Amino acid sequence: QVQFVESGGGLVQPGGSLRLSCTASASEVSIYALGWYRQVAGGERVLVAHIFRDDTTNYADFAKGRFTISRGGAQDTVDLQMNNLKPEDTAVYYCNAFALGSHYWGQGTLVTVSS
Repeated sequence: QVQFVESGGGLVQPGGSLRLSCTASASEVSIYALGWYRQVAGGERVLVAHIFRDDTTNYADFAKGRFTISRGGAQDTVDLQMNNLKPEDTAVYYCNAFALGSHYWGQGTLVTVSS
């Protein structure tokens, strides 16, 4: 019901920046919130940031002050600007859409922070 196109992952040095983008295409559902989660190898998938239909946002503590979530130019597009990246930010980042009580997931994009 929701398809995703994600982009922007890659390798960056500590202190660098990356911008992730995601476009969600929904059929038969109306998206209530878009967001990004991340998952490290062997770990749980955790919230990075959400933006809701009314444009309110929320962030994980580790993202506050470094990451910014915003809407892209097209409908149901969300960007995640990540600054001052740290090695511990290395993870697979997943775009998420929340609609009708269900979570929908993109395929994930790998972010590696390493010198």
